Amino acid sequence: MKIAVSVKQVPARDSILRPDSSARWIQEGDLSFEINEPDAYALEEGLQLKEKYGGEVLVVCIGPARAAQTIREALAKGADRAIHVEEDNLGAIDTLGVARLLAAAVGSESPDLILTGLQSDDLGAGQTGVVLAELLGLPHATIIMQVEKLDGTLRVKRELEGGWFQRIEMPMPAVLTIQSGISKLRYATLMGIKKARTKEVRRLTATDLGVDTTPQVEIQKVYQPRHSKQVQVLEGPAKDVAAKLVEKLRFEARVL
Repeated sequence: MKIAVSVKQVPARDSILRPDSSARWIQEGDLSFEINEPDAYALEEGLQLKEKYGGEVLVVCIGPARAAQTIREALAKGADRAIHVEEDNLGAIDTLGVARLLAAAVGSESPDLILTGLQSDDLGAGQTGVVLAELLGLPHATIIMQVEKLDGTLRVKRELEGGWFQRIEMPMPAVLTIQSGISKLRYATLMGIKKARTKEVRRLTATDLGVDTTPQVEIQKVYQPRHSKQVQVLEGPAKDVAAKLVEKLRFEARVL
């Protein structure tokens, strides 16, 4: 089974983010970067499926030259080869543009299964996998907790709201977006790190793929949230005050 996994390099979670001079993206010069955590779970699921059913895992990453670090990490964990779509200004490309690049990069590979993380830690749109499936004309399912390969089909377990789950059977090839936390992430071994140096990394550009990445959606402004304090005094009988407090915590503060 050939499994393609989309991974993205994002700013480290403890990074201090500041808008750049255009106020349309963040300053990246002083940031450290890491693999997008939801994509790490997609990679782990792909590696486990390979170990169970055989085949290969192909990693696809869109990003500037520094994204090679994330690709090497994926290869060191067990991916067999990679495609690096080099794009210096990834922040200016919208979800459709990213999905078009992924579709062009993996289309000729004809994978049996394409896995993505549920969303990215930087933008959090949660749409790339779904749009990718539409562009490729493939069935898809989201928020996947479990994958089982049958005879030419898949049985997957989806997480729904309120603690409910849905189990469905779907044809292959297919696109799945993997829920974070479904398994324990592995570390790269010393042997894996050594082997990663000799594994194939194919480098492409949007021009090579013939993809127009002109955005249909643009970020107008990136700014730091303003923090403010507000005090409200609730008066009246204790029972009425308690009811008002619960309502405000639930619908205004959204902590209940």
